[in-house]
Amino acid sequence: MISLDNLTVSYGGWTLFDNISFLINPKDRIGLVGKNGAGKTTLLRLITGEQQPTSGAVTINGDCTIGYLPQTMRVADTTTLVEEAGKAFEEVLALEAEAARLTAEIAERTDYESAAYEQLLHRLDEAQERYRLLGGDTREADIEKTLLGLGFRRSDFDRATSEFSGGWRMRIELAKLLLRRPSIFLLDEPTNHLDIESIQWLEEYLKNYSGAVLLISHDRAFLDNVTTRTVELSLGKVTDYKVPYSKYVALRAERRAQQKAAYENQQRMIEKTEEFIEKFRYKPTKSNQVQSRIKQLERLERLEIEEEDLATLNIKFPPAPRSGQIVAEIREAGMSFGPKHVFSGADFTIEKGDRIAFVGRNGEGKTTLARMIVGQLAPTEGSIRLGANVNIGYYAQNQDDLMDGDFTVYDTLDRVAVGDIRTRLRDILGAFLFRGEDIDKKVKVLSGGERARLAMARMMLEPRNLLVLDEPTNHMDMRSKDILKNAILKYDGTVIVVSHDREFLDGMVDKIYEFRDGGVQEYLGGIYYFLEKRRLASLQEIERRDRPANASGRSGGGTGSGAAAPKNGAAAGAPAGTALAAGSGAAVRNGAAAKGAGTVAAPVSGKASYEQRKEQEKLLRKLRKAVETIEASLADLERRIAEYDAKFAAASSYDEADYKAYNDLKAQYDHQMHEWEKASYELELTEEG
Repeated sequence: MISLDNLTVSYGGWTLFDNISFLINPKDRIGLVGKNGAGKTTLLRLITGEQQPTSGAVTINGDCTIGYLPQTMRVADTTTLVEEAGKAFEEVLALEAEAARLTAEIAERTDYESAAYEQLLHRLDEAQERYRLLGGDTREADIEKTLLGLGFRRSDFDRATSEFSGGWRMRIELAKLLLRRPSIFLLDEPTNHLDIESIQWLEEYLKNYSGAVLLISHDRAFLDNVTTRTVELSLGKVTDYKVPYSKYVALRAERRAQQKAAYENQQRMIEKTEEFIEKFRYKPTKSNQVQSRIKQLERLERLEIEEEDLATLNIKFPPAPRSGQIVAEIREAGMSFGPKHVFSGADFTIEKGDRIAFVGRNGEGKTTLARMIVGQLAPTEGSIRLGANVNIGYYAQNQDDLMDGDFTVYDTLDRVAVGDIRTRLRDILGAFLFRGEDIDKKVKVLSGGERARLAMARMMLEPRNLLVLDEPTNHMDMRSKDILKNAILKYDGTVIVVSHDREFLDGMVDKIYEFRDGGVQEYLGGIYYFLEKRRLASLQEIERRDRPANASGRSGGGTGSGAAAPKNGAAAGAPAGTALAAGSGAAVRNGAAAKGAGTVAAPVSGKASYEQRKEQEKLLRKLRKAVETIEASLADLERRIAEYDAKFAAASSYDEADYKAYNDLKAQYDHQMHEWEKASYELELTEEG
């Protein structure tokens, strides 16, 4: 579909790409990875034709259409949301008008046997077929589904696009791109302005899309869930791996280890051969052997070990000064901006050493509460009180607005540093990859990733015991994110993180506050625990919503517990990105609730009550049996995995079949654990009923 042939891009004496080539096939799902500055965005611009290579060519199949979402773009502000989204169907509207014109012309003609009449019929058929292919028949439904999936509300549809923030306007452009249905999506950091629910919805959309996808993302979970192929750009070269990102990381390490071993073996052979040649070069009795060794070296194809880009951040937060046990008390806090209500009822205590994440849809108040905690905003209801000796380090999301573009990198730190730390500014900048002439660059010429690193360096100029980090990983590459995460894990103070990056939050936070529908909900656990609880809560919400109302306008009753389960483990109208587990809610499929749904509750006779109890007990026995069966299976899998662990510990050679079987067992174990969690949850619901 698209062929990149021997592309070279040079700027003066510096080469960004050096004769790189690869193919993009229909239905490919490619993750384009590499450190910031490796040329990922440049490669997308070469494919779209916005930039030309120094040499080489990009060949695009004539039928191929491209949908490109850059990191930043100009957006329109002249229409409403739904009208702007409808612009994605410009070709559909043109085809609709053409079909109407052709139909009117055909109705007026009487030369049914002529070639011109037949040509009109043929053109009308083509226009109607193209119209259906582009989704003309379902465009209104598609617009609604896409906008809701990307986090907009129905109440937003008639709002002017000028009322939306920059992040939401980027979502509008993404919606238009998805609705155009191009042959290939080129997406540059599409998750930067999305919340977790919208990211999950986009994952499902792209996985099921009929065309190809080439995307740049620093969201490891998003890459793993969408892509099946990883193309790495490093030091001007391209390496193609036919696996998702996490598997690519492992394969890349194996490949480099193999390259290094082969290179070292050859170097030892060359060294010994050269020693032999030098030792016996002038001995007549060894002349034939010497000449043979010389020719052997001349014919030898010298191996070159692939250069490795080892430039990484070297972050270590200063030790946290001592603070009181209570870091902050948030009491019934809320915020409104004039008539616009953001959230209310935030009521919790942050204690020393807490690791907290604020999550939720954009605009629900995550950043607002973060700014309230650091003192930039005052609550319009309730109160926020900081504890004793709390010293806050704040990383704001809008770093571009907070740094003067005309200052140099060095000046940006020098103007806020005080005391002895000023003597170490060059070392600090070096730890954040600003070395040599980089420190004299103006802030306005820095990339997004470079600005993020500079802002982080500025925040670390003095010790803090409370870090408030608002989307710290936006624009950071994978390795920089990993190093920042490790630095936070080793930090001994209190941390609040606003983030939509699931992989970054995983293992780092132990308490989640979700901002949703004007309120704040606490979840004690990690990010994936929260996502599972949110999925189950969404399921119950859908069940309640879909249950028929009784004569009093209340939810249909009966005396049984729970609600009717959705068909096939999913419910129509599920929130975007919500995956509903098959079988959830099954505990009540045969319960009394289903029998009484949609009727006014009536007195239950003794016989009916007995039958209901009998049915309930039967269901409980079935569910307990299911849980016991899964637990027995888990015990067997644990035993077999332990046997392999012991075998590997004593092994002296590598057996690929054993490792494959071992990994299969671990996959089975993970699956069975998931099934056990679902079955246990269903049993718990039924027992409570």
